[in-house]
Amino acid sequence: MSDATPVPVRRRSPTARRATVVAIGAGQAGLSAAHHLARRGFGSALDDPDPDPHPEAADDDERTLVVLDADDHPGGAWQHRWESLRMGTVNGIFDLPGMPLPPVDPDEPSRDAVPRYFAAYEERERLPIVRPVRVTAVRAVDDDPGGDLLVETSAGTWLTRAVVNATGTWNTPVVPDVPGRELFAGLQRHSRDYGRASDFAGRRVAIVGGGISAVQLLEEVSRVATTLWYTRREPVFLDHDFTQSLDGVDVERRVAADAAEGRPPASIVSYTGLGWTSYAVEARRRGVLTRRPMFTALGPHHVVEADGSSTSVDAVIWATGFRADLDHLDPLRLRGPLGGVPLVGTRARADERVHLIGYGPSQSTVGANRAGRAAAIALVQRLGAGTGAARR
Repeated sequence: MSDATPVPVRRRSPTARRATVVAIGAGQAGLSAAHHLARRGFGSALDDPDPDPHPEAADDDERTLVVLDADDHPGGAWQHRWESLRMGTVNGIFDLPGMPLPPVDPDEPSRDAVPRYFAAYEERERLPIVRPVRVTAVRAVDDDPGGDLLVETSAGTWLTRAVVNATGTWNTPVVPDVPGRELFAGLQRHSRDYGRASDFAGRRVAIVGGGISAVQLLEEVSRVATTLWYTRREPVFLDHDFTQSLDGVDVERRVAADAAEGRPPASIVSYTGLGWTSYAVEARRRGVLTRRPMFTALGPHHVVEADGSSTSVDAVIWATGFRADLDHLDPLRLRGPLGGVPLVGTRARADERVHLIGYGPSQSTVGANRAGRAAAIALVQRLGAGTGAARR
């Protein structure tokens, strides 16, 4: 029912605070948007720490910004990556706008190096970030399509004229609905919750997924365990550099076309193919890069193979990806009939007050940077420059 009118709140919270723009998420996309909005005159909405009992009376010429982040610390999803994911093996970390990534040890865990960089960026930019704050819902205040939005959070409410959603996918892992999954007596973990290879030492481990993470975990876990690799389709390995392919005009055009039509974002690998990374080459050299067709069911201690035979396993790692974390936007009814949010640039087609970045064609870090800038430009055009002084 994407063409239905959003459900309005029909009342203002007496304790709501106000910001002209509320950005949700402080990963690469959220930080980029905050940077570009600040450059265009959006000041901090945190300068007045007290809720406004009459937020509708706020000076509309003063453009303000707040960034709400659900994590306890800077770093976005990077702070949650598994320890063995090193800077020398991660794909596509691009500089945040205006501050190059400093030289790093290629052997340093990415979950340490990238959050340190993000924290330094936040401090240097003096961005108005509040954490930890979980956004639970975004609603229209009334029936006016250009009116205010109410952002409900775990730490109170905000009234705003626009939302920049940069929540990514980390909190919405996907696990296939395989028959018998709830009966399996062994260890099951999604790649989101993968800790270290030693957790699987000596086991027979089914690794499910055809993307980059699956290949990384296959190479690592196979050093201490017997691994079986399952994918729905035959993986396609191409002799190319992942980041160049991702930034390629054809790939970007295809992803943007899907986003415009409202198709749920697919994995990047589905557009680029798999590259012969160092870990893929090493897995092939050791003979573990051998794919099996996806199993059809799980038993207490086994999988049912595609041919009907049974193979014993002690653990399953679901490297099966994520979906966009957008449930808090559901009251606005932005989704189209295909299940995704149709976009015009970064703007939701159904509501010009909402921009989605780090979504669809801006899933990559370089794409997130571009989308943050594009959203900021579009919002300035819609809202006007205001009287807030640019910081730079």
